Parts: sequence; C-alpha cells; structure tokens
Amino acid sequence: MSDERLGAGRADTPPTGADQPKRRRPRPPARPHPLDLVALGLLVVGVVCVLAGALPVDQAGAAVGRVVPLLLFLGSVIVLAELTAEAEVFAVLATRLSILARGRYPLLFLLCVALAAVTTMGLNLDTTAVLLTPVLLALAATLRIEPLPLAMTTVWLANTASLLLPVSNLTNLLAADRVALAPAQFAARMWAPQLAAIVATGVFLWVFYWRRGKRGGDASYLLPARHLPADPVLFRVAAIACLLFVAGIVAGVPIGLASAVSAGLLVLAFALRRRPALRPGLIPWRLLVFVVGLFLVVETVNRHGLAGIVGALIGTEDGALGAIRAAGTGAALSNLVNNLPAYVAGESVVPTGNHGQLLALLIGTNVGPIITPWASLATLLWYERCVANGVRVPMARFVWTSAGLAVVATAASIGALLLVG
Repeated sequence: MSDERLGAGRADTPPTGADQPKRRRPRPPARPHPLDLVALGLLVVGVVCVLAGALPVDQAGAAVGRVVPLLLFLGSVIVLAELTAEAEVFAVLATRLSILARGRYPLLFLLCVALAAVTTMGLNLDTTAVLLTPVLLALAATLRIEPLPLAMTTVWLANTASLLLPVSNLTNLLAADRVALAPAQFAARMWAPQLAAIVATGVFLWVFYWRRGKRGGDASYLLPARHLPADPVLFRVAAIACLLFVAGIVAGVPIGLASAVSAGLLVLAFALRRRPALRPGLIPWRLLVFVVGLFLVVETVNRHGLAGIVGALIGTEDGALGAIRAAGTGAALSNLVNNLPAYVAGESVVPTGNHGQLLALLIGTNVGPIITPWASLATLLWYERCVANGVRVPMARFVWTSAGLAVVATAASIGALLLVG
C-alpha cells in the first residue's frame, strides 16, 4: 500500500489517545515585579502622609517640585542608555575589551573596571547596574569564566564611581544647587575623591574576587569572536549620542537639555531604522514612581524627628571632623534605609555655607551604600539582574567584603577631599 493511501486512511480515522492534539494551557497572568510593588507602595504611603496631614501640602509640593526636573533628566538619560544597549554599543565594547586583554585576566580586570567606571561617571550608576551588568554576565558565559567577579565589578563601581559629575548620581544632582558648582568645577573638587574610591574598589575586587585563588578557572580564557552590531548605523549614532551627552555636560550645558537632545537624536534614528524598539517600557516608570514616593515619605519622616537625630550625628563643623561625621552618618544611614533619604536627611541639617561638609555627605551616600542590597536603588536593580541571569550571589561574602570596601573607600575619598580642598 502506498504512503499516500496510508496517509489518507489515517486522515479518515478520528484521532484517539496519544494521537489527539494537545490543548494549549492558557498562560497565567503576569505577576507584578516585587520592585514595582515597592515603588507603588512608597507612592501610596507618601500620598497618605499628605492626605492625613503628616506632611503639609506646601512642603509636599516643594519636594515634588524639586524632584520633577531631576526625574525628567533621569527618564531621558535612561532612554538614552536603553537605546544605546539596543544598538549593541555595550556588547561591542565588552567583547572588544576581552579580545584586547588577549586572554589575560589581569588586563581583562583593568579593562572591565575602566568600562564600569566610565559608564557610571559619564551616564549614571543605574545605567551600569541595569544595562552593563547583563552585558558582562553574558560576556562571562561567552568566555566560560566565573560570572561573580564581573557582577561584583558592576555593582561596586556603580556606587563608588558615581562621584565625579553631577549626572553620575541622583544625590549629586540634588546637591548641585547647594554647592553652586558647574559640572567642570564639580569635577575639579571631586576628581581626587573619585580616583581614591576607584583605586580602593579595584584593590578589593582583585583581592576578594578576581585573583586566581578566588575566581576559580584556568590561568587564561579563550578569546571570543569579534562582535559586530546588527545595524552599524544605529551603533554609530548611539556612540555619537553618548559622546555628545558627556561633552555637553562637561561644557556646562544644562543636564536636562543635554540628555534630552542626545536621547532625542537616538530616538529619531530608531524611528527611522528600527521603530519596534521604541516601546513604552523604555521609560523607567518604576524608578520615577519610586523616587517621588521616597521623597514624600522622607520629607514626612524628616519632619517628625529624623532631622534632629541626623543633625546631632553630623554636627555643624565644616572642617575635617565635620566631614568625617557627615560621611560616616551618610554611609551608615544609607545602609539602614537607602542613600536617597539618607542624603536628603543629611542635607536638611548641614549649614548652608558648609560646602565641604556637604560634599563629604555626598561621599558617604555615594560610596558607602554597598553593604546591604537595599542601600541604593542601583544595588537593588543589580541584584534583580543577577537573579534573572541565574547568577548566585553569596550574601554573607557580599556583605562582609562590601563592608570592608565601604569603610576603606569612604575613608580614602574623605582624605582625598580634605587634601585637595
């Protein structure tokens, strides 16, 4: 009997048992992400504080009015970073750096530290945590090396390399009006503390995670193939947009204008060449909602006793002792709650003319919040990316090594601030 007749016979017979087609089970509804719930919860608590009278409406309005320009900047710079990653700029850089290192771990270590530090200083710490972390984890899989050293490189430098420019950290943007320094002047005051923090971070990374006895694996790694972007035009436009953004900041262009123009240029390029990539998810809604809610809650708590406690800890001296107290208080409070409320609480009690003490508080709230996973939003976002990529972070080792780095890097940065100042 021919195959056609056998096929026809089977078609005439109704399927039974295992031959019956399987029905697709409906997909369960997507659950909200835990960080989404945290952000919404903070916003709800903040609104309730205003409605209940715990935070006067005028103070709430002033807090929101202060943060809105920062949110506009943050939203546009995250869109710039997301599209830069979509254009494969980070992937190309990471792969080419691994090729440049020629299979040697010490050189790969230095290049990864440089990439994470430059990304944090030039864009911001959330870009390093959210976008560079998965790139380096994917690079670890490609090179067949342990992912933890690369993961620790991104989370530590996302925080400790965020001192140099106002755009590097949201706390810097909050302090910009108080210290009254243009970006170039800000960098002139903070370059030495920033260098000290990066050097301390590099030493801790090598000793506790990167050297052969800690990282595991062979003495060298296999070189990957060169990564070529799918769309070279988008790749070039994205690279140019990032360079324009950094150049504009250094030249003194308002940060909101610099980020909006750079992001707009890249959005236009994607609209012409890859429109489906322009989705609502590019806008960091969770981050924006989190910041608004956090500011309302912090203003409420600050009004009901936190300011008095922080003021007693920080003091009013603008010399070396005042700087040490401000940095130590900022770092400790950041790891207890979060670096944003820690900075806001500290700023509210630092005398207006104490610019040195305020910069020291910035060091404490930028370099210090690396001990607990919730100490900064960047660390929370980094941990989420590690879990999503199946990377196990040994929490005890993370906490004690981060605690050592927080103390050493904060002390080194304060010492550099006082010497340069």
